[in-house]
Amino acid sequence: MTNRRKFIQQITALSSLSLAGCGWRLADVRASAKTSGQRDQLYIYTWTQYTDNQLLKAFSTQTGMKILADVYESNDVMLAKLQAGGGGNYSIIYPSDYMVQKMVEKDLLTEIDRDRLIGLENLSPRFQNPTYDQKNRYSIPFNWGTTGLVYNSEVLEAPEDWDYLWQNQDKLKKRMTLLNDVREVMGAVLRMLGYSYNSQNENEVKQAYEKLKALKPNITAFDTEAWQNQILAGDLLLAMCYSADAIRVTKENPKLKYVIPRSGSSLWTDTIVIPKTAINPDGAYAWINFILQPEVAAQISQRLNIATPNLAGFEQLPISLQQNTSLFPPESILEKCERIKPVGKFDEIYDRYWTQLTSS
Repeated sequence: MTNRRKFIQQITALSSLSLAGCGWRLADVRASAKTSGQRDQLYIYTWTQYTDNQLLKAFSTQTGMKILADVYESNDVMLAKLQAGGGGNYSIIYPSDYMVQKMVEKDLLTEIDRDRLIGLENLSPRFQNPTYDQKNRYSIPFNWGTTGLVYNSEVLEAPEDWDYLWQNQDKLKKRMTLLNDVREVMGAVLRMLGYSYNSQNENEVKQAYEKLKALKPNITAFDTEAWQNQILAGDLLLAMCYSADAIRVTKENPKLKYVIPRSGSSLWTDTIVIPKTAINPDGAYAWINFILQPEVAAQISQRLNIATPNLAGFEQLPISLQQNTSLFPPESILEKCERIKPVGKFDEIYDRYWTQLTSS
């Protein structure tokens, strides 16, 4: 989910999404959108890889609202902007699961009026009462996935676990990247060492830091985006990444493969929320209802290479996509994964070691 991802590029039309077929769902929004000021525009704040111009155009065609999207590369960047007062125009934001909890604690989110939602029942049971936001009081799941390693199978053997990076430093020297995300990177090493992604034991975090400090001379960069073009160009052999990005690059080059490390990884969900400062709540509900439509969810999954939490949408996907274990891993793998959770003031410990690691 953080820091997640970038792939702004030209995209093909929503050929199978019928605007007329689902427009009735938002007919009432057209009326309400005209009744109050600034309701003809909807500002959203989302991950870079979730921008889809044709999808935005489809929504605008249905509702008559102009939609404008700003993007961010990490949950922390998004939160910092909101807390600094820079998010006053946004009526929709896409935080990851653990960030939803943080934003609720900071009183930044509006509790969702379920009576205004159409299609909530389309969600898979797993996502109708998630641990990070019980009964979806403040968020609606948009996408879920895992964190793992993408590698060049022509040159490398399949990594079985995170320790592969240390065992193959000579081969990977300056040809591998790790995510620019403290909790993901620290969490992966903690998991490799047999600890929790969410450890609040400073000695355990220090052990993870020492392992990363030893590896750092061979790391090209801590990067969440640029690695994609670099690995496609052959400049990198391996990258720590989010499953959605891995699937995109493996489509472009089948010699690239994605693996979830044996000891486990993070399981994340990116969500849709309405901030308390939303200037267009009617438009926000219209957007959520639009996304909850099964045909829209299926199109998003196929076009953006993301795993939909919408069961009705999943059932509309091609069998080949439903059986793609990189996109939809089996339960045996998911059981070993953890969700990143807020750790309160212990964040200061993570940040201190991360600063030491990345600035040295």
